[in-house]
Amino acid sequence: MESAQTVEVSQTVPGTPKQVWEFLLGRDGSEIWLGPGTDLTKDKSYETANGTAGRVRKIKDAKQLSLTWQPKDWDHDSDVHVIVGDGTLKFRQEGLIDAAERAEQREYWEGVVERIATALAER
Repeated sequence: MESAQTVEVSQTVPGTPKQVWEFLLGRDGSEIWLGPGTDLTKDKSYETANGTAGRVRKIKDAKQLSLTWQPKDWDHDSDVHVIVGDGTLKFRQEGLIDAAERAEQREYWEGVVERIATALAER
């Protein structure tokens, strides 16, 4: 195995940090970035309808969320950090096993931030 890989994707998004945060943790927003069927509560496990599972590790000041992330076809988990700033949204994923997985996840998160920005602009 190569050394652990990290990917980080950020984008400017419309809305106040509070609006972005509430959207991300709400049903419509969490379905975009995590998948359908999630309830994000600190120190609780989650599993989406598409089989991604993990545990919410930290929810801090309506600005940062950290959780483990393991799609059903992975044999390992990774850590995902979601950070909401003034006008920005950042996803950082750590613990990816190789460059190929890193590239796959970069593409995934780039699509996520685009869909979130579009959804927020339409609200």
